[in-house]
Amino acid sequence: MHRHDTYAVGSTLAGVQSFNYRRSRRDSLPGHTIVLHPDEAHDGQAGTDEGFQYRMIYVEPALFQAVLQGRALPFIEGGVTTDSRLAAATRNLLQDVDAPLEPLEYSEAIAELALALETVAGTPARRPKGDFLAAQRAHDYLHAHRAQVITLDDLEAATGRDRWSLSHDFRMFYGTSPYRFQTMRRLDMVRCMLVRGTSLADAAAVAGFADQSHMTRHFAKTFGLTPGRWLRIAASERDVWRLATNVQYSCGSAAYLRRHSQERSNRCPCPPAQPQRQPSVANAKPLT
Repeated sequence: MHRHDTYAVGSTLAGVQSFNYRRSRRDSLPGHTIVLHPDEAHDGQAGTDEGFQYRMIYVEPALFQAVLQGRALPFIEGGVTTDSRLAAATRNLLQDVDAPLEPLEYSEAIAELALALETVAGTPARRPKGDFLAAQRAHDYLHAHRAQVITLDDLEAATGRDRWSLSHDFRMFYGTSPYRFQTMRRLDMVRCMLVRGTSLADAAAVAGFADQSHMTRHFAKTFGLTPGRWLRIAASERDVWRLATNVQYSCGSAAYLRRHSQERSNRCPCPPAQPQRQPSVANAKPLT
């Protein structure tokens, strides 16, 4: 038996993951989420002869407390849950093992995990009134700096609103997270540039993605197609520009509505800038 001074949150990937926790044996199957509270003794072993696979992340309680803003830390009775929201929030953080998350993306993943844990634990959450003007300032800042790496510190400075309240405000008024909004604007730029003949590697660089693989992963996750496949479909359409720019926006300001109007009138919303860096040959990938 051993303990951690952090939360241990993870997913069972294969087999039966068994452990003793709070005086009982627990079994976790693929798709289940394990949540071990700080300072709770536990062990771990395979539940069958076939063994098991899992991934785990260890989160300091202070990170969750910053999100919960004084509310009690969540406690998951039994240490195993099948809640789908918590499973999704856990997967979002665990993907950092394979591909490091951007600062804003990581902060939002921590917040989503904290709120999912609070929901599963049954802790009543206060619903503070949102600040629309702060959310609007964040919205416009993200659009103006969509090709840059942005942190919650940047958004705090731009809006004057504390980071976790601002994240809540943005979701309330725009229906998505700040990072997701920025990613969609980056993908708008990519689609615009691909239609104009820009290479995948150059489009990824100009739009602010770490590299072509980073862009392709987000593109496929969002649209269900690789960029190459999407471009081939777009090229087969008579009205290529309509397909490339038919984006539904959450409007929140007159300026943004004007940008939307520009796009709908076939004036490209993407800057004509050249790539800020030239990707190496090793990073370039063919259209797939």
